[in-house]
Amino acid sequence: MDIVDHYLYTKEHEWINIEDNVGTVGITDYAQSALGDITFIEMPDAGKEVEQFEQLLSVESVKSASDIFAPMSGRIIETNDDVLEDPALINRRAYDKGWLVKIEISDADETSNLLTADEYRNYLESLDRNDGGEDSEE
Repeated sequence: MDIVDHYLYTKEHEWINIEDNVGTVGITDYAQSALGDITFIEMPDAGKEVEQFEQLLSVESVKSASDIFAPMSGRIIETNDDVLEDPALINRRAYDKGWLVKIEISDADETSNLLTADEYRNYLESLDRNDGGEDSEE
């Protein structure tokens, strides 16, 4: 799985890239892979205030629908029209052209609640160990 070293991550598989108090938000390579082919995005309106870890938007794929959560609190200042027109762009380019929204961050201290790239890698490894390492009863 691809992970960008200078981004921050959530345990729900969102990423945020912060530049000058603006965070660009998307879902990780792991998330897009788990979802499968993304077919629809329910995007919030620009200007909407969001709180850290609350629902930000929804995506639908051939497999399921999933809520995406805000990695940080703030005000949405831009949405990515390209992914509305071509939702599969998220599958192809999760970390750059497949971004979802830009948030003007209201509390920079919230970064302490997020994972670094190394912490996110370790988290994914722990999921893999828990997923495949135990016998399941059916």
